[in-house]
Amino acid sequence: MQRIMSHNEQDTYKAGNEIAKTLQKGDVICLTGDLGAGKTTLSKAIAKGLNIKEIVTSPTFTIVKEYEGDLPLYHFDVYRMEGIEDMYEMGFEEYLFGEGVCLIEWADKISEILPQNSIWIHMDYGEEIEERIITITGLGVIL
Repeated sequence: MQRIMSHNEQDTYKAGNEIAKTLQKGDVICLTGDLGAGKTTLSKAIAKGLNIKEIVTSPTFTIVKEYEGDLPLYHFDVYRMEGIEDMYEMGFEEYLFGEGVCLIEWADKISEILPQNSIWIHMDYGEEIEERIITITGLGVIL
């Protein structure tokens, strides 16, 4: 397990860039944390670190957005998913075994169908308004 203290958005972007440097085809990044804890900010930072030029937004209503960079990024937001069946119906397994990296916000909602070697990143609020505590766990602890 690794813990990173982010004092502001710039620190979160630095952390995301470092995470992106370690990613490989087939990696699954599982993001968890309360609303507003910084999951989408960290997602944007990882995308930037993968040299994705598009503006990255939360795919809350589309469930998944695909981006091209050094590696394809499949950005999921499963907050509104009704159940695991919805993931299978949308072809989730094709993304898991695709050519890129899966980044899943609210991943705890579908944890039972995620690979055991997934990288879990939990975002917590710190003591100050902009502070975030980023905790990374999993078989592939990356930093």
